[in-house]
Amino acid sequence: MSARQQVTQLLRSADVEIGGERPWDVQVHDERLYRRILAEGSLGAGEAYMESWWDTERLDALFFRLLRARLDREVRSPAVLGRVLLSWLANEQSRRRSRRVAEQHYDLSNRLYEAMLGPTMQYTCAYYGPDGADATLDEAQRAKLDLIARKLHLEPGMRVLELGGGFGELARFLAAEHGCEVDSYNISSQQVEYARGLCEGLPVDVRQQDYREAANESREYDRVVSIGLMEHVGPTNFRAFFELASSRLKSGGLMLLHTIGGNVSRSSTDRWIAKYIFPGGVIPSEAQLTRAKEGLFVLEDWHNFGPDYDRTLMAWDDNFVAAWPELKQREGLDERFYRMWRYYLLSCAGAFRARQLNLWQLVLSHGDLPRYEPVR
Repeated sequence: MSARQQVTQLLRSADVEIGGERPWDVQVHDERLYRRILAEGSLGAGEAYMESWWDTERLDALFFRLLRARLDREVRSPAVLGRVLLSWLANEQSRRRSRRVAEQHYDLSNRLYEAMLGPTMQYTCAYYGPDGADATLDEAQRAKLDLIARKLHLEPGMRVLELGGGFGELARFLAAEHGCEVDSYNISSQQVEYARGLCEGLPVDVRQQDYREAANESREYDRVVSIGLMEHVGPTNFRAFFELASSRLKSGGLMLLHTIGGNVSRSSTDRWIAKYIFPGGVIPSEAQLTRAKEGLFVLEDWHNFGPDYDRTLMAWDDNFVAAWPELKQREGLDERFYRMWRYYLLSCAGAFRARQLNLWQLVLSHGDLPRYEPVR
């Protein structure tokens, strides 16, 4: 069977046709694509898309069908085995290596993120909730901030430790709207500069330091919050992460962990995502998180609103496409970047739609609370 026949057969099992007329069907512009996919798997497919070897009208719909049919398990190149072995032998999220994702991804132009994310500059899943059918992205992001605050049962004067601070909006919100003092750790120079400007005049200390530096402090906190950092911590460091959080959390305190979650435990990530978007990133599973926190925390609540990330990503893509002409001119970005960025956003949207990825918020305590009422 030829390479073209093999790929055609695989795609048909996911209800995808080569040269078809439906929005998710694939249009091939270079016949070398078939061998490249079989030899290099997801990395080859993604790079071929960046190089315009193939197209589809709706990347999100295509990936929804591919992942729902589990084709990611069917096409694996020999290099995948090497990456898994590397993840076993080395800590890919060591302090030195963890800086790669900041330099490659988070330190991109703030204009790009302002255009894509909107006024709240929230680069994590928005919360549309059961009553958010007509909510805008900005409204849903503000609802997410409010949800976090309500789950933490904040009171004025509380000290909050934020591990992974993003662009600073959560720290600003907790300080300005809830009267808290916030210490925020972040290794992205661009994000730190932005967050410091946003939080100027508020009791917020934005530190350009690896989250692990918080282990060297003696200060204890009423609340610990981590939004979108766990995906960069890595399985080798999951236990140490929870140990750090536990050591910094006061008796009677609460921790909220907001993370993308996977249905299967992994030690490495998709090769295309690792190379072009999030080097060193690994999506944790339920089993990995519960093992890592065992004996340190009591799980008070586990909330999954993964389908909201599909909607968030689609809104980000709409914003990015609308802003592209100006971004291209002002930031010097090229067509390859445009295709790479949309491939990232829309393939992830398809993964959430197929329920291959989830969005979890965990509320944790030391087990010294008489009762915790879940908040939605």
